[in-house]
Amino acid sequence: MDEASAPTAATLQNEAAAFLNFCRIEKGLTGNTLEAYQADLQKFVKFAASECAGEVPDREALGRYLDFLYRKGLGSRSVARHLSTLRGLYEFLLREGRLSRDPTEHLGSPKQWQTIPKFLNLEEIERLSQSPDATRPKGLRDHAMIELLYATGLRVSELCSLGVSDVNLDMGVLRATGKGRKQRMIPVGKVALAAVRVYLEAGRPAILKGRPSRYLFVTARGGSMTRQAFWKLLRAHGRKAGLFHHLTPHVIRHSFATHLLEGGADLRSVQTMLGHADISTTQIYTHVMRSRLRKTVDEHHPRA
Repeated sequence: MDEASAPTAATLQNEAAAFLNFCRIEKGLTGNTLEAYQADLQKFVKFAASECAGEVPDREALGRYLDFLYRKGLGSRSVARHLSTLRGLYEFLLREGRLSRDPTEHLGSPKQWQTIPKFLNLEEIERLSQSPDATRPKGLRDHAMIELLYATGLRVSELCSLGVSDVNLDMGVLRATGKGRKQRMIPVGKVALAAVRVYLEAGRPAILKGRPSRYLFVTARGGSMTRQAFWKLLRAHGRKAGLFHHLTPHVIRHSFATHLLEGGADLRSVQTMLGHADISTTQIYTHVMRSRLRKTVDEHHPRA
């Protein structure tokens, strides 16, 4: 291809903006993912402008950029996420005819240690679930949110964006809209369904006071519960339940997956319910599989 048409570091900002528009319109990525992509690309464009002498970063320069991120104190997971963003950008430039080859093609991914996700045990889940004041409308809402989160393993953004019509109490399933606006159906247990039913009957109408809202979990103004607000509520309930470590919605999601696997669920089923596009993402829970295998050997092998 004509080398004059290749993007330079000076025009990389525009190329990055075009890539973000492509991700938003063509790929249907969510606001949270787009924000992460944008933050990654801003760092990359700034690095390219100062370090690459007007040239779009090649494979060698990309290696220097990854080293730069490590020197800034980023962990392997964060660096891997940056590299994933850059792979998407270069794939886009290649597709648009702006590059003749992809310099990220043979760039090795950073080594990621498989850390065991934090999760709560059953007794801690029970204490957390009972923390909201069930005599108050907002307490019924918080209780239903915690029960539904633990019963389904939803992402917090998926939980907060649920509409009333997304939950079928009679069939015991809900429809979640995940990354890339992909929808999936998730079964819901009886305990969570009961909590949602009580909230719909006694909590939600008292909170809305006649205001219309399509959202399942609402605030006094009729809008949906925000991710930030739920994080604060969850931490407050965690402190009340004596769970003083950094409690986040993701810890509940991890608890859901871990307890499913401990109960005998297969990894593919958990992948589907969590909404992971790739089984490799779900494999962070293989510590559960290993511990189950160890227990099986200890209990049943004649020479264990």
